[in-house]
Amino acid sequence: MLIDTDPRVQAHINLFAVLGTLPVLVDRVPAARALLAGTPAPVGIRFVIPGMPRPVLTFDATGVRWDRAPKAPLLTLAFTSVAHFNKMIDGTAQPIPLAAPHRLRFLTGVFAPLTDLLGRYLQPTEADLADPEFRETSTILTLHVAAAALAQVANEDRSGKFSAHHIPDGDIALEVTGTLAYHLQLRDHHATFVAAPSPHPRGALTFSTLEVTGGILAGDLSAIACMSDGRLAMRGVISMVDNVNRILDRVGHYLGK
Repeated sequence: MLIDTDPRVQAHINLFAVLGTLPVLVDRVPAARALLAGTPAPVGIRFVIPGMPRPVLTFDATGVRWDRAPKAPLLTLAFTSVAHFNKMIDGTAQPIPLAAPHRLRFLTGVFAPLTDLLGRYLQPTEADLADPEFRETSTILTLHVAAAALAQVANEDRSGKFSAHHIPDGDIALEVTGTLAYHLQLRDHHATFVAAPSPHPRGALTFSTLEVTGGILAGDLSAIACMSDGRLAMRGVISMVDNVNRILDRVGHYLGK
């Protein structure tokens, strides 16, 4: 069994799955929206990491999104390596900011508090989880990270690419009954995460409740045991879903560290 992790794949997950969950945090958590409320105009942050794409996250008073708003000021966060970027996500290193001094206040006043809040929901304490509303939001955000990480592992990880190579073109639904519906698009063995239901999925992986989802993602519940008693179900082209399950297992090695 392959259990080693690749720092470059970890960086893809941290960039596109972890930071990519900031828009959902803002949609669901009033404290996140309050942090953005004082942003008078869009501000973009570009991440420059050796060997990686250079996407821009744009922040404004209404939310966060992956794109660059026309004429919006752009701050650059540079990193010397993927390991440097991963350490920033772990909270043990600082980025190299490239921007006018007055723009840097956005980093300390908005971006850093937002990422700290996201970290609290993704790594909650027992006291946090005693609040049912916090626990539900924490599970939803964790599921979003895991689903987005599926695409990164399928495209970048050696074992993930092997499994993706055996998946034909089509959509695979990722569902929590009555609560959430995402899907993974497979085209020419390349995976794209879509945070919306698929109109024509060829297969589906369905969790019965958010509690079951959270238990499986945290490693507290066995996916096989949940399949046996119906709390986790597969339908459609089973070979497609089975390979997604294998990729999800690799996601656990990266997110479980």
